[in-house]
Parts: sequence; structure tokens; C-alpha cells
Amino acid sequence: MDLAEVIYQKTTRFPNEERYGITLQIRKSAVSIPSNISEGAGRATDPQFKYFLEVAMGSCNELYTQVELSRRFGYLDTDEADPVLDEAQQIYKMILAYYNNL
Repeated sequence: MDLAEVIYQKTTRFPNEERYGITLQIRKSAVSIPSNISEGAGRATDPQFKYFLEVAMGSCNELYTQVELSRRFGYLDTDEADPVLDEAQQIYKMILAYYNNL
């Protein structure tokens, strides 16, 4: 949830014409990560939970790509993007470790 909060803060400065483009997409992927973990945790079986962890990992990858695109488009500078990219990678690794332990 902390990463989603950071994404929302950083994207407030994105160009207004991107409101329905990358701004919306990057925010959706950031919110999708904790939302899918939470939804999966409420499921009755481990296979169901694993499915939602897979979706959360996919959202992590999507977020990573969108942050990198935002840097390339000049919406984020390297000092802003790198910590977010590092955090997304760490979250992915944590989800994967949990997934593999189920």
C-alpha cells in the first residue's frame, strides 16, 4: 500500500493530457498489487490464493514497465524512478517467495 501511495503522489505532477493514459494505468497497477493480495488472502484454498498472487506479480511487472516508461517520457527523473523500481522489484520477490511457500 505504501508503494501505491508513492505512485499517487508522484503522478499528480504528470501532464494533464495523460490523465486517462499512463497516469490512470500506473495508478491502477499500483493499487492492483495490494488489492489482489488482500482478495486472495480471503479465499478458501491455497490454489485460489496463488492465483491472486500471480495477478499481483503481473501488476508488479506492469508497474515496473510504466515507471520506466514514465522516466523515458520525462515525467519522472531517475532519482524519483529508481527507488520506485527497486521497491517494485522487492515486492515482486516477496510475493514470489510467499507464492512458492504455499
